[in-house]
Amino acid sequence: MLGLGLCVSRASASVLNLNCCLVLLPMCRVLLAFLRGSQKVASRKTRRLLDKSKTFHVTCGVTICIFSVLHVAAHLVNALNFSENYNEDFLALNAANYRGEDPRKLLFATVPGLTGVIMVLVLFLMCTASTYAIRVSNYDIFWYTHNLFFVFYMLLMLHVSGGVLKYQTNLEEHPPGCFNPNKTLLQNMTVPKAFEEPFPDYTTEPFPEDLPVPEPFVQNSFMRICSEEPKFQSHFPETWFWISGPLCLYCVERLYRYIRSNKPVTITSVISHPSNVLEVRMVKEDFKARPGQYVTLHCPRVSALESHPFTLTMCPTDTKATFGVHLKVVGDWTERFRDLLLLHSNQDTEILPIFQQRRYPNDGWKCYTLRRLYFIWVCRDIESFRWFADLLCMLHNKLWQENRPDYINIQLYLSQTDGIQKIIGEKYQALNSRLFIGRPQWKLLFDEIAKCNWRKTVGVFCCGPNKISKILHKLSNSSNSYGTRFEYNKESFS
Repeated sequence: MLGLGLCVSRASASVLNLNCCLVLLPMCRVLLAFLRGSQKVASRKTRRLLDKSKTFHVTCGVTICIFSVLHVAAHLVNALNFSENYNEDFLALNAANYRGEDPRKLLFATVPGLTGVIMVLVLFLMCTASTYAIRVSNYDIFWYTHNLFFVFYMLLMLHVSGGVLKYQTNLEEHPPGCFNPNKTLLQNMTVPKAFEEPFPDYTTEPFPEDLPVPEPFVQNSFMRICSEEPKFQSHFPETWFWISGPLCLYCVERLYRYIRSNKPVTITSVISHPSNVLEVRMVKEDFKARPGQYVTLHCPRVSALESHPFTLTMCPTDTKATFGVHLKVVGDWTERFRDLLLLHSNQDTEILPIFQQRRYPNDGWKCYTLRRLYFIWVCRDIESFRWFADLLCMLHNKLWQENRPDYINIQLYLSQTDGIQKIIGEKYQALNSRLFIGRPQWKLLFDEIAKCNWRKTVGVFCCGPNKISKILHKLSNSSNSYGTRFEYNKESFS
């Protein structure tokens, strides 16, 4: 009745069940942070795989989109086959009510069909709103459409409850292809006298050679006889088994994050830097920073659901409880957040930070001693250089005062040349010898560092675009003649 459409729809449904189960797990941030800091996950490679949670989430999402197209195409073929191949012999298997029924009724007038159409629309909105162009231009659209996954999962539960596909429950009493003499359709057929006696429930006997047996009842010189009509039953829905666990886990984590972040922090100061950069300094009771710490800022007056992660640029210490972040105003959320802080003189703005921290195992973790820091910063324009140059000058002067001028090797690269001498001559003379025009020669830089660190381990930490990240990652994995080992790390918000 269905043919290849049944095979494709069942196979794609299995892939969708698996990916709908896995796509939620990378979004359980608290669980990932716990696993990353657990002593049971001591391997660095495993922790780096956990840092790829966003990539895994995107991969599962793309897989869902691809196999949803296959699943929908297969069911379109199935709807047409149900209409054209209506079988009066097996009424329970027919999704159509009669032969030649409009297939559109099966798509829009049944629970599986209607829920499937709505899910396709929801998935289309989520997929298109996840593109880079929409996320950059209007992040709110991406965020709110992405939260439609709750609707998608509820419809998915209803979609599999329709029971369109069925299986036979009495295979022993009615094996496929058997001969049932009590069937009404056989009344017009000539049946040998040997078959007029009562039949057992199920027998397999060879045909007598002297009896003329109708061709449809002969198969390899044997006849399979049954006394019951085939009975069919809908498949028990299995989708809930796949998605209920991850969905409940994600809901519990969202609730936990809401409860944990319910206490607002106190904003002590807001500093506006050049190039649309905003520095926010805050205080929160009993907060201690750890390596790789970042915070997720959520401001209900800006957006009820939207939140964004930011790396800590100022960490609390034993003598100072203040911590801070630098954020660049590049989107609608950061614009509204800046206007809210700068246009309101009071400091009672509600900011509910959700603290995410990477925990490192205490056992088996080898502590490294920092010998020298190479700081390479690439800027496109002068304004991007100015907002951070003050801090670099302070650091440079402090190292000179402590007689450690070479403790940190600072290299600044600018692609813009107009007005550089004027800015340097004004207040950034300390950075004059460290300022370069153009792009870094990464291969030469790696060779120089490897030569200065013979047979040692050098940690590489990247915070920047993917293009630079790929170059640095490739150079870190390449061999060198000095036996120096580079360990590549990239900033990742899990």
